[in-house]
Amino acid sequence: MSRLPAPENPVAVPEVLSESDSKSSSIEVEQNRPANAKRRNRSKGISFVSSISKNEPVVTRKELWSYYMYYNGDNGVGPNGYSMTLFQSLATAAGFDPVRGPGSSCSDADASGQCVLPWGNGTKAVSSVVLVANGVCFAIMTLIFTTIGSAADYGTFGRWLLLVITCICWAAQFASMSLTSPDRWGVAMALYMIGFISYGATLVFYAAVFPRLARNTAHAKKLREQYEAGEIESEIYEREESLEKNRISNISTTHSNIGYIVTLCLNLSLLLPLANNPKVDNYVIVLTNAYWVLVGIWWFIFQQPRAGPPMPKGEHYLTIGWKQIWEALKQYKKLPYTFVYLFSFFLLADGLNTTGTLVSICQNDKFQFSFLQNTYLGLAQAITSTMATLGFWYIQKYWKIICGDQRRDDSHSAMGMIGIWTNAIGFHNVWEFWFYNVVFGLFQAPYYAFSQTMMAELTPPGFDNMFFGLFGLSNRASSMIGPNVIQAIIDNTGNNWMGFPFLFALCTSASVVIWFGVDVTRGRKDAVAWAEGIRKAQEAGGVESSEDDLGGHDAKVGVKGGIYS
Repeated sequence: MSRLPAPENPVAVPEVLSESDSKSSSIEVEQNRPANAKRRNRSKGISFVSSISKNEPVVTRKELWSYYMYYNGDNGVGPNGYSMTLFQSLATAAGFDPVRGPGSSCSDADASGQCVLPWGNGTKAVSSVVLVANGVCFAIMTLIFTTIGSAADYGTFGRWLLLVITCICWAAQFASMSLTSPDRWGVAMALYMIGFISYGATLVFYAAVFPRLARNTAHAKKLREQYEAGEIESEIYEREESLEKNRISNISTTHSNIGYIVTLCLNLSLLLPLANNPKVDNYVIVLTNAYWVLVGIWWFIFQQPRAGPPMPKGEHYLTIGWKQIWEALKQYKKLPYTFVYLFSFFLLADGLNTTGTLVSICQNDKFQFSFLQNTYLGLAQAITSTMATLGFWYIQKYWKIICGDQRRDDSHSAMGMIGIWTNAIGFHNVWEFWFYNVVFGLFQAPYYAFSQTMMAELTPPGFDNMFFGLFGLSNRASSMIGPNVIQAIIDNTGNNWMGFPFLFALCTSASVVIWFGVDVTRGRKDAVAWAEGIRKAQEAGGVESSEDDLGGHDAKVGVKGGIYS
C-alpha cells in the first residue's frame, strides 16, 4: 500500500501520555472534556480504533509455516465436500419417488429421477433440502460475521475465536461417525450445517490474520524502514509491499491445495481396500478431519501475540460489531472502491458458491454418491489448482504485477444452462464433470488468492477484522440468497438445471461491476488516507477530528487504549 508517510508504523506517543495512561481506556480522554463536547461525541457513534500496535513482533519462520499448515488442513475436503455427499446420500435413501408414491425407492432402475422427503405438511425435493441447508448456513454466517466479526480487532478475542470455531468444526466432523443409516438424515443435515458454518467462519477469521502477518514479515519491515529513511520511492514501496502480500496469499493457497491432494490420497488408502464396508464413508471423514487436527494445531501454538486495543468501556463483544459495521458502511463516500468491490463480490460469491453447490448436487446424483469417484474428481481439481496457483504467482513475480484486476469465469453456470434444452451437454455426462473440476482448479484457486489480496489492498491498515468481516459477509454469507432462489425454482420445475440461468445472470453482472467499477490503485490510497486520519486523531489525544481526517464522517476517537496499548 502507498503511504505518505508510512501510516502502518505509528508515530510515537505524545509525551503528555504516561505509560500508565497508555493502558487506560479511551473513555478516560472523553471524561476530561467539557460536558457539551461529551454530548456531541455521544451522538456521533462508536469510535474507530486501529488494531495496529506500535511494536508488533516480527513474523517467525515457525509462525509463518504454522499459518500455512493450518490452511493445509483446512482445505474443505470434509466439511465442504464429503459431509454434503453423505448428507445427500442418506436423504436420498430416506426419500421416495413422487411419481410412484411413498414407499418407493429413488434409486430403482425405473425411478422417475425425482426424489422427495417429507417436509412440514408436504414434501420437498432432496436437492431443495440440500439448498435450504446451505441457505440457512449462510444466514447464520451472516449473523456471526456481523455480530462478532469486527470485535475480533479487540484484545485477543480474534485469536481465541478462531480456536473455538475450529474446535467446533472438528467436533462436528468426528461426530459424523454416527451417521450410518438413512433414518439419521436429519442428524446428518444438522452435523453438515454445523461443520459447514464453522468451516466458513474459520476461512474468514483465518484470512483476517493475513494482512497483519504480511505487514510484520522481516521483508515488509525492512521495506518500511527504507521508505521512511527516504531510500526508496513510494511507487517502489507500494509495489514491493503488494508483492509481499501476494507472496503470503499465494503460498497459503498453494498449501491449501497441497493439503487437498494429500488428504485425498490418504483417503484412497481407506476407500480402495474397504470398498465394501458400509462405514467406509464415515471412516474417510474421520481420517480427513484427523489430518486437519494434526497439521492445524500448530498455528495455535506458534502464533505470536499481537493483541488489539481493549474493548471500549460501555461496549460489548456481541454489540460492538453491529455498531462498527454501521459506522464502517457510512464511510462509503471516502472508501468508494472498497465498497464497490464488497458489493460486486457479494453478487459474485453468491453466484459462485451456489453454482458450486448445484454442480455438486448434480455430480453426486450422477456418480450415485460415490466417495471414491468424488475423490478422483477432487484430485483432478487439487492438482490443477496447485499448478495454477504456482504458475500465476511465478508470472506475477516475474513481471512485477500487483493486484489490480479480478474477474470470474461464469462459463460453468452457462454450461449448466445449456443442459436445460439438451442432454448432449450441460452436466449430463461423466466427461463434463471431469472438465468442470479441471477448469475449476485452473482458475478458481488463483481467483481465491487474488480476491483475498485485493481485499487486503482495499482494507484500511489496522482495521483488518472489521473489513474482512464485511468481506466474509460478501463471500460466504451472501450466498443465503442464491440457494433459496434456486431451491424454489427446483421445487416448482422438478428440474435441477433450471437454476443455472439465474446463476449465469448473477455472475455476469458481478463481473461487469468489478471490471468497470473497481480501481485498486485509487482504492488503496483512499484506504490508507482513511486509516491515517483515524490514527492522527488518536495521536491528538482524542481531540475531535476534522471531516477530512475521518474520511468525511464525524466519529469519536480516543488515543488511550488504542494503538499504543
